[in-house]
Formats: sequence, C-alpha cells, structure tokens
Amino acid sequence: MLGTFQKSHLRIEIEAAEATIRDSLLCPFQLQKWLWPQGFSSGLPEQLSEGVKFDTSVGLIEIKYYVDVVGPNCLRLLLSQGIDGFHEWYWGDGWVQSRLEGISMFPINLGQTLSLLRLREFLSGKELSG
Repeated sequence: MLGTFQKSHLRIEIEAAEATIRDSLLCPFQLQKWLWPQGFSSGLPEQLSEGVKFDTSVGLIEIKYYVDVVGPNCLRLLLSQGIDGFHEWYWGDGWVQSRLEGISMFPINLGQTLSLLRLREFLSGKELSG
C-alpha cells in the first residue's frame, strides 16, 4: 500500500442515548444515511456482526471493511484498499469515540472528523443535506 502511516483519535459529545448511538453505528441502513455520499455495497444485513464484509466508495476511492469485533459498546473494523488499517468505535450515553489508524495517501484525520460531525448532526435530528 502506498501512502503514509497515520493515526487519529477523536471523542465528541453527542446528545443521544447509548442505544441510539449503537444503532447508528451498527445498522447499515442508518450508516448509509449519515455517511452519505459514501456508497455502500449491496446485500448488507440489518445489523453488522463479526465476520461481515462490505465495501464503500467515494468517487474513485474504495475501502474494503471486515467487521472484526462487535460488542455492546464497541465496533472494530479492519480496513483495506483506500486505507490499510483499522477503525475502532466506542460509545456511551452522550459520547462517541473513534480511533483510526492506517496507511493511506488520503488525510484520514479529515475524513474521520467530517464523519463524526455528520454523525452528531444525524443524531441531533437535523436534516443532512446531500
């Protein structure tokens, strides 16, 4: 993989219950809403579970995902192609934390920041314009 090793750890407060945050991260139907315009591969289950594989793309950038760990308050995704590394999510009542590490030619901190802001908007009930 070409690129540089990057890592980013972000935590934000979100006015949402733990269960609402969990559903937003583990239910592909909801993921697709707040991660728009990122396109998702078809055939995803109603909820992510260990061993699920899927792809996303934004323009020509494609990222392959493998769901490594799903817990009551955590999600760990192994990434390949556009980013070779992992993305961990942790959450609780009123907060979400994201840890992303990998090799990429793209600025992963910027993408991670934008994703967390979109999640906050989505959970606050605001319309996400596309």
